[in-house]
Amino acid sequence: MDEMEEELKCPVCGSFFREPIILPCSHNICLACARNILVQTPDAESPQSARASGSAASDYDYLDLDKMSLYSEADSGYGSYGGFASAPTTPCPKSPNGVRVFPPAPPPPQQQQHHLLPPPAAPGAPPPPPHPHPHPPAMMMMMIPRNACLTCPQCHRSLTLDERGLRGFPKNRVLEAVVERYQQSKAAALRCQLCEKSPREATVLCEQCDVFYCDACRVRCHPPRGPLAKHRLVPPAQGRISRRASPRKTSTCTEHELENLSMYCVQCKTPVCYQCLEEGRHSAHEVKALGAMWKLHKEQLSQALNVLSDRATEAKEFLVQLRNMVQHIQENGVEFEACLVAQCDALIEALNRRKAQLLTRVNKEHEHKLKVVRDQISHCTVKLRQTTGLMEYCLEVIKENDPSGFLQISDALIRRVHMTEGQWGKGTLTPRMTSDFDLTLDSGPLLQTIQQLDFVQMKVPAAPILQLEECCSQTNSATLSWKQPPLSTIAVDGYILELDDGSGGQFREVYVGTETICTVDGLHFNSTYKARVKAFNSSGVGQYSKILVMQTSETGLPPCDIKSLATVAWFTFDPASAHPDIILSNDNLTITCNSYDDRVVMGNTAFSRGLHYWEITVDRYDNHPDPAFGIARGDVLKDVMLGKDDKAWAMYVDNNRSWFMHNNSHTNRTDGGIGKGATVGVLLDFSRGILLFLINDEQQGPIAFDSLEGLYYPAISLNRNVQVTLHTGLPIPDFYTPGESDPSGSVC
Repeated sequence: MDEMEEELKCPVCGSFFREPIILPCSHNICLACARNILVQTPDAESPQSARASGSAASDYDYLDLDKMSLYSEADSGYGSYGGFASAPTTPCPKSPNGVRVFPPAPPPPQQQQHHLLPPPAAPGAPPPPPHPHPHPPAMMMMMIPRNACLTCPQCHRSLTLDERGLRGFPKNRVLEAVVERYQQSKAAALRCQLCEKSPREATVLCEQCDVFYCDACRVRCHPPRGPLAKHRLVPPAQGRISRRASPRKTSTCTEHELENLSMYCVQCKTPVCYQCLEEGRHSAHEVKALGAMWKLHKEQLSQALNVLSDRATEAKEFLVQLRNMVQHIQENGVEFEACLVAQCDALIEALNRRKAQLLTRVNKEHEHKLKVVRDQISHCTVKLRQTTGLMEYCLEVIKENDPSGFLQISDALIRRVHMTEGQWGKGTLTPRMTSDFDLTLDSGPLLQTIQQLDFVQMKVPAAPILQLEECCSQTNSATLSWKQPPLSTIAVDGYILELDDGSGGQFREVYVGTETICTVDGLHFNSTYKARVKAFNSSGVGQYSKILVMQTSETGLPPCDIKSLATVAWFTFDPASAHPDIILSNDNLTITCNSYDDRVVMGNTAFSRGLHYWEITVDRYDNHPDPAFGIARGDVLKDVMLGKDDKAWAMYVDNNRSWFMHNNSHTNRTDGGIGKGATVGVLLDFSRGILLFLINDEQQGPIAFDSLEGLYYPAISLNRNVQVTLHTGLPIPDFYTPGESDPSGSVC
């Protein structure tokens, strides 16, 4: 009940309501607070005219206000200067919300209170006797000067008081009683009535026993078994309120204090008495019994509360969901932060490993350069020492004065000097290695990659939501539509739609793509299919959606009537799958061709189960062509006669005879052909897996094909010399009885 406390407080004083009155705007206010916020318009000027004049001189020109009303010590200093009740939405022009703050003002002079004081006595006359009933406080509250008005503190609607003053507003006795019960329930804690010493605080009240129990006494004295199991236990506060519920009170009319309120005016939405009705105030209004309207409005309030209670329950569940979400966000935030730190640490570790590898390469280059230079220094040092020794030896030889001895060795020395000088030729005195390191670290791409390092969606998509309002089934087709959850931000690359086999078997993929709507054709008639869809992206495949159950078209006849299965096969020729040379008309029921070669057209409905029969009438037949009638797979060849490939099973017929053909194999030549006006029938029975043909209501040859399983489309091939019209939804021929091994024996 703590949540209700704000409903029980006055919007002016902020305390619990005391003597609340109901304003015409349906808001409540304390009687004393209403007296305190009253304000009066200038004398001889209505609030409308005062509002229109807007003169500053009239702002504080108060007349004849009751001391107990405006200049009370409890006056908050706020006043309203609004309009009439007939203009509820017009605020005071002096303030945006229709409320003005007035400075403290002294009480009006004695002469301005003539409406509250007796007239002065004549000179020499004895003083008048005192008034036998001086104004009591309650009467002072009701004595309101003329042209007084107030503004609702909640909706700022301006209200003008009539001669009755605040007595014209009804008291809210229900609110007053609720406030009293609420204050009583908060007054003190209830005690257990069965505790022997120092009663403990009560926790429940048994409505049947009318006893307050604490937990220990309830377990000991009121066990939940036997007859006591049916007793209703309620919280103590609720029990006290129910025990102290006041009896139904009889209210009196505000206009006629001696009359009880017994009727209710529907137009005025207020209780009235019989005297009000006799005075004709509600003569043109609809008036009903007060008790009946009381019960009716209680029922309406209860119904509205039930709806509101459901919303409150949903709100509580939603708050629980949000609180759980807060906890999950905190947990996921900690987990994600730890994951991010670990990933960044892994990047830093990888960078450190690469750094060590690069430093190793630099050290190797450094050692290599030093080795080459040191080797060159050593080599040059040896050669320089040899050259210097040769030079010193030659200088000593030159110093000798023996010409013959000199000439004996001079040629050899000259050759050695030239040879040594040649060894210091080009490149010998050039360094074999530069001191610069020809290694430049290309860190640009890595820095750019680091700058581009960001979060990407690496989660699988959430489960799609099937849009039930857009999903439907028609004949043997089903259309399904789905969408991603509203708050999902994970990228989706495509969807996978799966259906079972209509008999509770395994699911199989029927669509993979980016679209969010798909129509599946060729389902079984009168079958129940389960469908589900899931989304996928580069990270993987998400979870499945909820399973949707769909029912294909039924026969509308008792299940025991197997022949009724043929009545559901309503279909037409399919222009989308027809060869371009095919010409369709008559709502895709009539076809011909503009080519001399045979061209194929299929029906727009496929069959895989049940018993189906359709007919084709020949509208035009010229030059003895041989059209073919039968069934085919969806990928049949469209530019050859039906039955030329292994995707079709057909009967082709001319004006004299017919043949069955599959995979270009011709069998069962049978006499009897077609002409203009002839009718060709096709009967497909999946219960036995057979296909047979009729010409003019008679079976043409034996069973054409058997062991048929899978999905088949009705199909025809013809050329420009033939025009035919399709008839579907027909009953099967009378001669055919499902389940017979050889229906040819039943031919009439």
